[in-house]
Parts: sequence; structure tokens; C-alpha cells
Amino acid sequence: MRKLEAGQTLTRLPTLDILFVERDPHVRALGTQFLVEAGHRVDYAQDGLEALEKIQAHKPDLVVSEILVPKLDGLALCRRLKTNPETRDIFVLVLSILAASARANEAGADGFLLKPLSRHRLIAMVQELHAERSPHVESTQERS
Repeated sequence: MRKLEAGQTLTRLPTLDILFVERDPHVRALGTQFLVEAGHRVDYAQDGLEALEKIQAHKPDLVVSEILVPKLDGLALCRRLKTNPETRDIFVLVLSILAASARANEAGADGFLLKPLSRHRLIAMVQELHAERSPHVESTQERS
């Protein structure tokens, strides 16, 4: 699981499709704004079951989920995504006001952010996760 290192710089990466899962409309709007301003396409869900439905309809590159969402919590959502062969390659970034990085890691999360939500930390983590995949994608394309 990745954690943001102090002093990392932000660089522009390709646009990602991101699903932001958060029950609080203010935090959801703020997170969406940060991601859209960084050039990403963002959809949102208010609970874990709605998130699963949206993921089945359109597989995003990344799911950012609060732990404490209704109907299916963020850790259970992460476990379902990471144990399903069709969705296990979707990056999952868990965020919470709870100090739960170990629990997020056990659920299979690719990253964890402690609230309050920070534009810099959110965008840096998204970029770091994307950069992890980018070399693999490029090397696969080179072999084609």
C-alpha cells in the first residue's frame, strides 16, 4: 500500500476515470472538484451498493472511497473489488477520519489517506497510483 512521501511534486498525467464514494455531500463535492481540476473524469456514489452498480456499468480506473459509507462500507467494497477477477485491477484509495491504514491494507487497498481531505495529498496519491501502472501498460504496448 502506498503512502505519500513528504516533498513529492505533482506532475500532470493522463485523464483517469474515477469513482468517488462518499456519504457527506460537502466532502464529495470537494473531492470531485479537486479531481476534476486536475483533469480527471469523476462520477460519484453515496453508498457502497450504488458504487458497485456504477462499477459494473462502467469500470473506472480508480475508486476513492470513504470507509464509513452506508449499505456497504468502504472496506467491504474494497474487498469485493479486489477479490473479483473482473475488478481486481481497479485501484482503490481508501480515505477516512479513522486511523485505519492497516485495516485498509488488509482489505486490499492500494492507498490510504487520512482526512481532512487535502487537494495536494489526494492528487499526489492519485498520480502515484497511476504512475505505478503506467510502466506496465507501456511495456505491454511495446510488446504488441
